[in-house]
Amino acid sequence: MIEPSPSSPAVPIPLQVAGWVAVLEGALVLGYAVAGLVSVSGHSPGTGVAAAVFFVVYGVALGYFGLMLRRLKSWARSPVVLAQLIQVLAAWDFTGGRPTPLFLGLVVAAVVVLIGVFHPASLRALGGAGDRA
Repeated sequence: MIEPSPSSPAVPIPLQVAGWVAVLEGALVLGYAVAGLVSVSGHSPGTGVAAAVFFVVYGVALGYFGLMLRRLKSWARSPVVLAQLIQVLAAWDFTGGRPTPLFLGLVVAAVVVLIGVFHPASLRALGGAGDRA
């Protein structure tokens, strides 16, 4: 007799939000990569293309890890957290001596993801899920 599969554990709302914000960030990074490719010109197009390829890989990876967080894959937590910390540091370049809308957007998005990932319900869900393949 085939036994029914156990119901999948519920994904806490803070972790859902963190995952979707990470996916959105990944999509925005992909948009940035496309914009970079469109504007490649000058005497060193190789640098622009290399940067665009980097941002494509980064955007796809961030989106993937965001989706995996929503599937309760605990291994996705570390790269998402690292990306948010780097994002906060990179946002500082956009301040120009005072906070700008881009700086505030990057920092707010990173803080939302970090709060969602480290929320006690998220930690319980990720800890209890293990690393199922």
